[in-house]
Amino acid sequence: MRREKGKEEGDDRGKAKDPKDKDKETEAIRERYLGIVKKRKRVRRLNDRKFVFDWDAGDDTSLDYNQLYKEKHQVQFFGRGNIGGIDIKAQKKDQSRFYGDLMEKRRTDAEKDQEKKRLSNVATKEAKQKWDDRHWSEKPLENMQERDWRIFKEDFNISCKGGRIPNPIRFWREANLPRELLDIIDKVGYKEPTPIQKQAIPIGLQNRDIIGVAETGSGKTAAFLIPLLTWLMGLPKIARMEDADQGPYAIILAPTRELAQQIEEETIKFGKDLGIRVVSIIGGISREEQGFKLRLGCEIVIATPGRLIDVLENRYLVLSQCTYVVMDEADRMIDMGFEPEVRKILDYLPVSNEKPDTEDAEDDTAMLQNFNTKQKYRQTVMFTATMPPTIERLARTFLRRPTVVYIGNVGKPVDRVEQYVYLVGENEKRKKLLDVLGKGIDPPIIIFVNQKKGADVLAKSLEKMGHNACTLHGGKGQEQREFALASLKNGSKEILVATDVAGRGIDIKDVSMVINYDMARNIEDYTHRIGRTGRAGKHGVAVTFITKEDSATFYDLKQCLLQSSVSPCPPELANHPDAQHKPGTVTQKKRKDETVFIA
Repeated sequence: MRREKGKEEGDDRGKAKDPKDKDKETEAIRERYLGIVKKRKRVRRLNDRKFVFDWDAGDDTSLDYNQLYKEKHQVQFFGRGNIGGIDIKAQKKDQSRFYGDLMEKRRTDAEKDQEKKRLSNVATKEAKQKWDDRHWSEKPLENMQERDWRIFKEDFNISCKGGRIPNPIRFWREANLPRELLDIIDKVGYKEPTPIQKQAIPIGLQNRDIIGVAETGSGKTAAFLIPLLTWLMGLPKIARMEDADQGPYAIILAPTRELAQQIEEETIKFGKDLGIRVVSIIGGISREEQGFKLRLGCEIVIATPGRLIDVLENRYLVLSQCTYVVMDEADRMIDMGFEPEVRKILDYLPVSNEKPDTEDAEDDTAMLQNFNTKQKYRQTVMFTATMPPTIERLARTFLRRPTVVYIGNVGKPVDRVEQYVYLVGENEKRKKLLDVLGKGIDPPIIIFVNQKKGADVLAKSLEKMGHNACTLHGGKGQEQREFALASLKNGSKEILVATDVAGRGIDIKDVSMVINYDMARNIEDYTHRIGRTGRAGKHGVAVTFITKEDSATFYDLKQCLLQSSVSPCPPELANHPDAQHKPGTVTQKKRKDETVFIA
C-alpha cells in the first residue's frame, strides 16, 4: 500500500504545475511572510453619509509643478541666504556672478527678452534724466527748463517780485541787444553781466518800470544804461535847434556831483559810438555854460536834483519829450532831503505818455509793441541799496506796476569785505590809525570822517607824517573835488580823507581799505562807506573806530558783523550793554526784585 502511495506522489511530481496555481502560491507566501494584503477599492454607496478620506492617486487631475519644473528650479532652504545642495564657498566666492548665472539659467527665452527690453527702457530713461539734469551752463538757451532758471537765480542770489517777469540773461551773446551795442560792450571789456544786469536788462528791454535793490559796486549803472541806449537807438537824433527846444529824451538823477560825473563818463563810453550826446547839470559849474550845451541838443541829461530844479525854473531846460527817467541811489537822495525836489522834477514830465495802471503794464506783448514805436510810454527806473518807507511811497506814486529786483541781502554789506571794529577812546584814534597804516597796505585807501573841518585837519596831519593824502567834502569847489578824485585814481595820492559825499556811488578801482575814523551816524551810511572796497567781485578790508559816543549804532553794527561770514565781532562790542537791544524799542528799569519793561 505504501508502494502504491509513493507511486502516486511520484506521478504528481512529474506533472507540470498550472501557472495560475503558481501565482496563487506566490501570493500566499507573500501574505504569510510579508503581511502585504491588497485591499479592495471600496465603492462608496449613494446612501453612505460618511465622508470618505481615502482617495486614489488616479483621481488627482492637478499638475505636478515640482515634476514639471524639476530642471528649472533648485531646492532652496530658507536661512543664511544660501541655496541648498550647492557648495557654500562657491556661493560666497562671487555672489553677484553666482546668483546672476543662476537667474540666467532659470529664465526662459521669453523672460530674457522681456528683461532686456526693461533694462533698455531703464537705461534710456536714466540717460534722458541725466541729460535733463545738466547744469544750466551746459545747456543751450532753448533747453532751459523752469527748474534750471530757479537754480540760475539761486546761484546769483537773484529774487524778483512783480507779474510776468522775463527770464534773466545768462551771457551777453544771448541778450536781445543790437549788434552795435554788443560790440561796444565787448570793446569796453565787460566779460559777463553782473547779477543785477542779468535780471534788470531784460525787464528794461520790455519797457517795464523797475526798482533795483542791490549792493554797492554791483554794476547798477550799466544795468539801466544798456536798456536806455537800446531805447534811444529807436528814436531820431536831436540834431536841430527846434528838436532841442523840446528837451532830452531821458534824464538820470544822482544825489552827488561825483556820482553824476561818474555816470556821465560811463554813458559817454557807451553812447559815443552810437551818436548819443550827454550833458551833465551839476553844481559848481556855470549855469549859463550848461544852458548853452542844452541848447545845442542832447538825448540824455544827467543831473543832481538841486541844480536840475534851478535849470527848469529858469527855463534853460524843458522836459516835453522826456519819456525815460532814472533815479540812481534813490535812498541817498531821500536821505539828503531831496524828496521835494525829486517830486517836483517828476511833475515837470508830460502826463500824456504815462503807462496805464492796469495789467497791460505787466503784459510783455503790449509793452514790446509800444517799445517799438516812437510814441513810447514813460519808463521809470529806480536803483537803490536800501528800501526805506520813503522810497516805497515815491515808487507807488510815480511807477506803474514795477518789477522789484533784489540782489543779495538788501542793505547789508557783502561777504567780500572783511570788517574789523575797535572800541577806542577819542584820544586813541590817531595812534590806532597810524598803526593800521603802518602795516604796509597797498593804496588807494579811503578814510571817512563826519565833519569837513576834521577831514582837512586829518589830511594835513597825515601829510606831515609822510603820507600822500587829499580831501573831499562839500566845502570844496568843483575843481578841487575833481582834482582830488583824479589824484587818487591816477596814483599821485594814496589816501583820500572824505565825508559821506564819497560814501555813495563813487567808483574808485581797487580800493584796498576803507577806514571809518569816525563811525557813521547810521548803519545805512556805514554800509555804503565800506562798499567803496570789495567792488566788482574783489575782496576788501574795512576798519572802524568806535567810541562810547557812538553807542546808538552799537546794536546795528553788532548785527552787521554777526551776519558777515568773514568778519569777527569783538567781545567788547558783543558784550556791551548798548549792543544788546535796538535803541528806542525796549528799556529796562530794575527795582529791587522786579524788572519793568517799558516800550
